Amino acid sequence: MKISDIAANKKINISCELFPPKEGAVLEKAEAIVSETAKLSPAFISVTCGAAGGNRDKTAAIAGIAKQSGVEALAHMTCVEATKESVTADLERLKANGVQNVLALRGDLVGDAKLIDFNHASDLAEFIRGKGFCIGGACYPEGHPESGSIKKDVDNLKYKIDAGVEFLITQLFFDNTLLYTYLSRMRDAGINLPVMAGIMPVTSAAQVKRLVSISGSNLPAKLLSIVDRFGGDPASMKQAGIAYASSQIIDLIANGVTNIHVYTMNKPEIAEAIIANFSEIRKGDSQ
Repeated sequence: MKISDIAANKKINISCELFPPKEGAVLEKAEAIVSETAKLSPAFISVTCGAAGGNRDKTAAIAGIAKQSGVEALAHMTCVEATKESVTADLERLKANGVQNVLALRGDLVGDAKLIDFNHASDLAEFIRGKGFCIGGACYPEGHPESGSIKKDVDNLKYKIDAGVEFLITQLFFDNTLLYTYLSRMRDAGINLPVMAGIMPVTSAAQVKRLVSISGSNLPAKLLSIVDRFGGDPASMKQAGIAYASSQIIDLIANGVTNIHVYTMNKPEIAEAIIANFSEIRKGDSQ
């Protein structure tokens, strides 16, 4: 099923993101994680690819396992180190595994990694378009670090849409006001694609530093206070992080944002705890 259709159904759709095992690692543990995540009845499971575009074969394999578990799957694809030939092979691998949804990304240029045949996510989307896949793209409530401004960032979305992108997933954010403002800017620009809000549970103090260095996301005072108070106690920080993410999601749903994408970090137990915190809301939506 096309994820663009799922996202447009006006229901509360909770999806989960997983990442494949590192090079040399076996798939058994990943299979168990997919199985546990599938029990949460997500709208779909997305599977990332490794840094510099690595692990593409495992991305396809895990996405295929999600499909076998009865959950729709979304496979990430990046421009980094990708050629037209390698992307064609990746698409064939995904088709063989029953996967028909792709998230087209530029990707991070790590180390000596380079761009070859595709310089932008829109280039990749345009190449994939017409090959039988539903294509998603990323968007950035705080603006992409390389865009220069929110306005430029929104303008760049139009290139992705013109290239064939049918739905969007946001970069993680911790202040819902940022998303509401961003969605308003998108509507003003005539962009009306389904948007899935990316929520990252912060469950450890160390995770905060890494997230800021990678994404540059703004950390609200409320979240900083939580990390300051509970960061030294892993169990308390985990509980507080789950509560914060749950609160974000409930506020989003209350304000009409019903497509939620949880960055699980391969911890289905955390996703389960978050979903349990609004189980009645979700149940009521399905009646």
